[in-house]
Amino acid sequence: MTYCCGILVKDGLVMIADTRTNAGLDNVSTFRKLHVFSTPGERMMAIASAGNLAISQSVLSTLSEGFENHETGEVETLLNAPTMFQAAQRIGRAIRGVHATEGAALRAEDVSFDVSFLFGGQIKGARMQLFMIYTAGNFIECTTDTPYLQIGEHKYGKPVLDRAMHYDVDLYDALKTGLISMDSTMRSNLGVGLPIDILVVRNDVCEADLHHRIEAGEPYFHDLRARWSAALRAAHQSIPRPPYKDQIEART
Repeated sequence: MTYCCGILVKDGLVMIADTRTNAGLDNVSTFRKLHVFSTPGERMMAIASAGNLAISQSVLSTLSEGFENHETGEVETLLNAPTMFQAAQRIGRAIRGVHATEGAALRAEDVSFDVSFLFGGQIKGARMQLFMIYTAGNFIECTTDTPYLQIGEHKYGKPVLDRAMHYDVDLYDALKTGLISMDSTMRSNLGVGLPIDILVVRNDVCEADLHHRIEAGEPYFHDLRARWSAALRAAHQSIPRPPYKDQIEART
């Protein structure tokens, strides 16, 4: 299990991914799920992955090595895609290629072909974009109406984003909200855990403003978790108790 979220606001992009993977209760490991593809000053792209680790690694390797366009003879990678949309198409093509190669063998072992990606970034001269790419290789694009996308174990962190996130949020406030969303997920699902990789990219820079790994015991994240828990308890205590019983007793 994993949890990754991408947030696209007016000032730029935030991407967050945990690193925990497990193949049973006694086989828990750490693997990077947030990968950066960049040419500084020209393009900055990042992919976060969820699902079967072997499949996602095969897709990422395919994208790194590239695949030949039989019409042009060009080896296509993310770093030479002319647009973000076409780069997202290449990710979908890589997923379908891995499925064509490995799908039958996985079915024979009763293993589902399960993988999804968040893909975000910017090519110089174009706008910042964020996509969610599904197992079939099709995808959707993030919009200003709902400026975030999630993959993996998303249900525990979604309420935080639903209540707090909008397109005009400051970039680092978006990061803070994303980290609270990650903490909420970690609290409710042991399959999601530290370390956490984060990436912040400002519009029209095409370089990382922040690329950092949060390790266990990091003071800021520990403080954020404690403050969020305390704030929830304080809010709960400040809300009046339901009046329904008193109202019923007053009528009788």
